[in-house]
Amino acid sequence: MTAVEEKPARLITGPGMLLVWFYGVMVVGAVSRSAYQIATDFGRAPLAYSLSAVAGLVYGFITYTLIRGGERARRAALVCCAAELAGVLVVGTWTLADPSAFPDATVWSDYGMGYMFIPVLLPLSAMYWLRRTRTAVTP
Repeated sequence: MTAVEEKPARLITGPGMLLVWFYGVMVVGAVSRSAYQIATDFGRAPLAYSLSAVAGLVYGFITYTLIRGGERARRAALVCCAAELAGVLVVGTWTLADPSAFPDATVWSDYGMGYMFIPVLLPLSAMYWLRRTRTAVTP
């Protein structure tokens, strides 16, 4: 008897493809911004520039898991999106409560206002989509 390998459930159908596109754009934006800032003026705002780099890595991991597909990738993306949302809320609140802590903006500053609030809306949308795909995949 041979084991039949099932294809991983696709997460990039319909709205999932739009999420991959948005996350891909955010990867490019956050990584290129932080790489430039770290390379040219890291001493000015090391925390802000490091947080932007972390945001870029998080966006990259979520993009990868969405493309990879499957239940394990879906769960990993869901956890990462929840962590991303927590980061946006913590950093967003921190930048409003103590602006002097961030001499320069991060991707998540002011809840992502510099990025048209996409950093706060994207994980909410992704978590909704990932939970919705779970019910479609699991009986």
